[in-house]
Amino acid sequence: MELKNVAEIEASLLARYAVKSKFSRGRRFSEPEHPFRTAFQRDRDRVIHSNAFRRLEYKTQVFVYHEGDHYRTRLTHTIEVSQISRTIARALGLNEDLSEAIALAHDLGHPPFGHTGEKVLNELMNGCGGFEHNSQSLRIVEELEKRYPAFRGLNLTWETREGIIKHNSEHDRPGLAEEYEKDKSPSLEAQIVDVADEIAYNNHDIDDGLSSEMLDPFELMDVELWREGFEEAGGAHQGEDFKTLKCQTIVRIINRQATDLVETVGSAIEREGIKSAEEIRGRGKPIARFSPEMERKNNELKGFLNEKLYRHYRVLRMQDKGERILTRLFGVYMRKPELLPPHFLSEIDRVGKERLICDYTAGMTDRFALDEYKKLFDPYEKV
Repeated sequence: MELKNVAEIEASLLARYAVKSKFSRGRRFSEPEHPFRTAFQRDRDRVIHSNAFRRLEYKTQVFVYHEGDHYRTRLTHTIEVSQISRTIARALGLNEDLSEAIALAHDLGHPPFGHTGEKVLNELMNGCGGFEHNSQSLRIVEELEKRYPAFRGLNLTWETREGIIKHNSEHDRPGLAEEYEKDKSPSLEAQIVDVADEIAYNNHDIDDGLSSEMLDPFELMDVELWREGFEEAGGAHQGEDFKTLKCQTIVRIINRQATDLVETVGSAIEREGIKSAEEIRGRGKPIARFSPEMERKNNELKGFLNEKLYRHYRVLRMQDKGERILTRLFGVYMRKPELLPPHFLSEIDRVGKERLICDYTAGMTDRFALDEYKKLFDPYEKV
């Protein structure tokens, strides 16, 4: 059976402003193309099979993994971002595979204990290059993953790597990257991942906040986006319990925000007469954004979550615990690097002590960090 050229088929199906794999700037290390997978499909698959991706299962989103089995982790969050990104990409005629690859990789560099872990490592690495999780995600796919004999990292395409380092959302502020044309916008495929990330974490934080009883459902009714969705869900499903209505409300909020984004981006593309992926990048500012009305509602929701959930005393306790654990672990490794596993310690001359220890602690899951803490500081724990 003769296999069709998958890159040509892909290009024929996508919008003019989508990124086509046949025009990719390629990989750092040349590899033969796959007979029936595009370059971006291969990027996606390599991320999924990486060690760093599997470790996301036990990394904190908001709630430390042992707080409960039903709360989101970095892995479930990543899957939700991927799903929303894929839906938006298809609606806009974009390259779903590229958006999915970027979405699946966007949090690979997150350390344990959520954004608290990132803050702690950045402070501990002051004067030594700092720490920022987008840069760490790029470092993972370019260097730290070891799966191939011919090169370090995953050897992803330039477009996927650019989307990783330029990921930008409420909690992410990417550093400068000369190789990735810092003055240009990322692809539209990457931009929709940024918004999908925000849609996902706002809505699953509502879900987890209500499940944990840290959020008051009556107070949520003051938030316009929630109130509209909840009233609509209640009207469509009269007599249902709150748990069901909660889920149906979140479905409606996600759908409204995704639809608003698709319509707003589509209108901007038509208004500006954009005809190519390079025109998207050449704008220098993102085109993927909510309408002003949805932006206002979304900001109200974020403000509510920031006040009522992220500053809740139980969340602050979890954050404080994570900060103390990471700080002590980093400190003991700095004093005695020989406590690191031999295969990791062997890299110390190549990357330097501080960066080596940063890579090691950033790669930990919450579970591993807690176990390592007990092994190093609890005299009754086996080492």
